[in-house]
Parts: sequence; structure tokens; C-alpha cells
Amino acid sequence: MNAQVLAAGAVVWRRNEDESISIAIIHRPRYDDWSLPKGKLEPGETLIACAYREVMEETNLTVRIGPYIGTSEYFVPDGLKQVSYWAAEALGGSHPFRSNEEVDVMEWYSLADATEKITRESDREILEQFADVPYESSPLIMLRHAKALVRSEWQGEDEDRPLEQTGQLQAKRMLSIYQVFGLEEVHTSDAVRCFDTVSAMCKSLAINPKVTNHLSEYTFKKNKDKAIDYVKDLIKINEPILICSHNPILPRMLEKLTKKVDVELPESKLLPGEAYVLHHRKKEVLQVDRIAAPKV
Repeated sequence: MNAQVLAAGAVVWRRNEDESISIAIIHRPRYDDWSLPKGKLEPGETLIACAYREVMEETNLTVRIGPYIGTSEYFVPDGLKQVSYWAAEALGGSHPFRSNEEVDVMEWYSLADATEKITRESDREILEQFADVPYESSPLIMLRHAKALVRSEWQGEDEDRPLEQTGQLQAKRMLSIYQVFGLEEVHTSDAVRCFDTVSAMCKSLAINPKVTNHLSEYTFKKNKDKAIDYVKDLIKINEPILICSHNPILPRMLEKLTKKVDVELPESKLLPGEAYVLHHRKKEVLQVDRIAAPKV
């Protein structure tokens, strides 16, 4: 049965001074229950963007989205509800909590106490799954450029081939998806279709993208090691980084970076505007998520 109500949320966590972690849970007066922050998907919104927005609206916290946790399903009056969850780290400098119509209290608990306090069994199951994901890690995002004109319709050099109309719309909506990771750096192939995929997002985030031919198709055809070496250097940096490149470069990078680790990998190549998210710690890839292209 297909879900009739789609929603998303997060397990929001923070590291305490004693190195333990605490989990934020909220009280909803309408239901008189204790819950994880979550809410319904808005028209045209992606699930990960929904999770980020709902956390901010319900907790007033500034967060950085981390690994995907899982999905819970249960029935509501409108039918089957499916809620997707991500880990989300609460960052310093967040604003004080303010009660609203949906949430009147937010409190921090240890993972064990939060699991006991929370009302819905499906939320408890998500908390149990949270403990098994690498929530304290850094993301390396490998984004395939948005939809470009097909090669047969372009008479110029391939690296100058632009985005088609759908790709231009996808590019305009990249910000809502990738701002959730708290990006520090963006690296892009010097191909026009890659640069144009990330340029609007970079401008909004005040990030100066690093443009390189090491991530381009024409360099990859001549020397495959340049792209692999480039991404191996990036994964040494424990900061949220996004690279925008091409097929077949990205699947080859994924293969090389996960060769010596036991992680579940996506089965197919990326479609235009899709991305792999490699969650890593000290260069070791711990989990690989896949992000759908923006809805247009």
C-alpha cells in the first residue's frame, strides 16, 4: 500500500560537556504526547528539506542534518502515514525555544530516558535505529549535475553544453536540499552544466565554488587517477563538502572510497540532479545515502 501522507523529521542530538549525548523531544498539546520533531511534506518539497524545516519550526534549533535513519509507518485518519527520519546535530548559537500552537515544551534527555519518555512506539523504534547510525560523522556529497541538453542537440564543445529547462529549475532548488548539511566547501567540474548546477546555491550560501578540470569528463578520459586522487584528498577534511561532477566519474569515486569497508551501496548510477552522501569519520566511509533530484 502506498503512503497517503508523507512526512519527515529528525532525531536531534547534542554532545554534552561530559561527552554524553542528549536527545531533544517535544510535547504536542494537541495530542498530549511526547514526540520527535516531524511534520508533513509541503507541495514540491523533498523529504530531507522537510525534515530540516520541521526541526527548525518545532524546536527553534539550528541543526546540521546527518545520516538517514529510517522510516516509520502508521495509520492516521487520512490513511497510511510514512515518516522518514535523519539524524540532526544541534549547533551552537541556536535560539531559545519558544512555544507555539503545535509544540509547547522541548526538553533534552539521554537516549535511554528519551526512549522511555516518548509516547509513540514508532518513535521509540527510530531512536533505537539512531543508536546504530554514524550520527557523529562528516558528509562528502557527490552530486551529479542537473539535467543538461542531450549531446545530439548541442553543436559546441561538450564542456560548454548547458542545462536544459528542467535542469535550470533543478539548479534553482538545490539550495533547499543541500543547505541542510551546513556546507563549508563546494568543488565543481569546469563543465558549464556542473558550474551552473551549483552556482545559485553557492551564491545563497556565500561559498566561493572551487572550479577544477580534475572533476571533468575530458580529464577523466585521459587520466582516471586525477579525479580519484582529488576526492581522496577531500575526504581527509572533516567538514561538510559537496562536489559536482559527472557519470561515470561519481560511481567510480564511490567504488574507490568504499572498496575496503562494508557498507550498503546504491545499486544504480545517479540520475541528473541526484547525489550520493558519504558519511565518514577519519576517512572511513560509514554509511552511504542517496538524495533524489529536486522536484520540478
